[in-house]
Amino acid sequence: MVIKESAENYLETILILKNKNGFVRSIDIANELSFTKPSISVAMKALREDGYIKMDADGSITLTETGLAIAQKIYERHQIIAKALIALGVSEKTAYADSCKIEHCISNESFEKLKAHVLKYNQM
Repeated sequence: MVIKESAENYLETILILKNKNGFVRSIDIANELSFTKPSISVAMKALREDGYIKMDADGSITLTETGLAIAQKIYERHQIIAKALIALGVSEKTAYADSCKIEHCISNESFEKLKAHVLKYNQM
């Protein structure tokens, strides 16, 4: 199944917020991404219907096994690509902004080679 870049970003954000705060609600995602609450509600409904998240009665959002796997994959790509760019001399701010774009379109083959290189030389 092919997942859209926006959905990957939402899932990654949910993972980051869960790790940071221990819980995630729609308002947390809206605040983190500077999106409106209605926009987040529409996106969360789609992610729930596609089986990537679950929402409790209290509004708490959790990733399903499938959603977690995607979020972890995107987060890893984000970190590895940013570290590679920083190692090349790109500023940290620019490296993380660019990695957020690159993480969605880089092939698995290219990413795995980049990851091996970064891990070999940076001991992440």
